[in-house]
Amino acid sequence: MTLRKPGFPARGALPVSTKPQASSVHRQWARLPAELSPVPMAVRESLGPESVDFTSARLRMVQRLAASGVQHTRVLKVMNSVLRHQFVDSALAVQAYEDTSLPIGLGQTISKPSVVARMCELLLQSPAGKMGLGRILEIGTGCGYQAAVLSLMAKEVYTIERLRALHEKARVNLRPLRLANVHLILGDGMLGFEKGAPYAGIIAAAGGDSVPQAWCDQLAEGGRLVAPVMGPGQQQVLLVVDRSADGFQRTVLEHVHFVPLKSGLG
Repeated sequence: MTLRKPGFPARGALPVSTKPQASSVHRQWARLPAELSPVPMAVRESLGPESVDFTSARLRMVQRLAASGVQHTRVLKVMNSVLRHQFVDSALAVQAYEDTSLPIGLGQTISKPSVVARMCELLLQSPAGKMGLGRILEIGTGCGYQAAVLSLMAKEVYTIERLRALHEKARVNLRPLRLANVHLILGDGMLGFEKGAPYAGIIAAAGGDSVPQAWCDQLAEGGRLVAPVMGPGQQQVLLVVDRSADGFQRTVLEHVHFVPLKSGLG
């Protein structure tokens, strides 16, 4: 396959570090009151109206993320910027900033904040992330929350959803935010989205027995894929795949729990 020029300077794949421990980043966020949190006002305004009721809850969520080992300042800022309660049903809004997955309909869920932050941090630790993320492919749009998070980290986000009702829900959720760099696609995520390839990063919100070959083919040199797959003992694990001129390097990380990866449209 002939690779098109990626949207970033390609470099050799970097080794994936183990899950980081809490550090001075945690201490920095622990002492910041909500009104002084380092989130640009322009970002807040672009992400819709703020709810005073959720400001402190969101900051506590970010403090927990920092305490659990998320160290990348950009990830913490973005997690504090995107209003997660606007992506779930109003009856579940009070739980929006707890570290738990929540139902979004059709047997699907919005991922835990800690999982979203962890996977985004892994993308930013890749060669592409260190040089500035270009195009990203998200497999499984769901309610659109993770796409909104990714939009503040990458130049372009292509996000594909196989369930039409969720595709439309994400469109409704994201429309007020006017995120010009997010492209919503209704399609079979197992096939990826070849028209946008190659991608600096691919991130999946559903797990199968293995990573589809199409995803690897659509990953740019120097790019990184982060996805859940079935590991030993029928337990899902987080898999990182780095592509370099020498081929693919796969690294298995911690156990995770995601909805099953399925093909076709629904």
